[in-house]
Amino acid sequence: MSRKNPENIFPEKNQKDMELKVGSQAPNVRAKNQNGEDVDFSNLRGKKIILYFYPKDNTPGCTAQACNLRDNYRKLINEGYILFGISPDGEKSHKKFIEKFQLPFDLLVDEEHQIAEQYGVWVEKQMYGKQYMGIARTTFVIDIEGNIEEIIQKVDTKNHFEQIIS
Repeated sequence: MSRKNPENIFPEKNQKDMELKVGSQAPNVRAKNQNGEDVDFSNLRGKKIILYFYPKDNTPGCTAQACNLRDNYRKLINEGYILFGISPDGEKSHKKFIEKFQLPFDLLVDEEHQIAEQYGVWVEKQMYGKQYMGIARTTFVIDIEGNIEEIIQKVDTKNHFEQIIS
């Protein structure tokens, strides 16, 4: 057990290319939210967490996904989940996105894509024949012990709540 995390509920991952699977311990998330406040998942032990990675604020697919989760947020809370979105956008962008669409959950900042790399969702992508690095839209459901309970890689942005709960 490490000193930083004596309960070892969210161990630090040192292997960059470690593939996460259902049943794996989720890497700890330490990030700022849209208000510049620190969020540390090691402080959330005993809570069920939904962490959804999305490419960019205010884009059509990301907006559809966020609004679907917003519209079903109360149901997620009633099921005992805490919901976080995360993207490479900064605090100001997240704040505007939240205000524009009245999102009731925190959006976490990962401008250096360190968390996305830990979760294996910072990948090479292609659009119009151009290759670039970006977020693979993916959702992780983390249980109360910090284990990955589910990984949703083929996200239906307009019906994402149903994918999570089913």
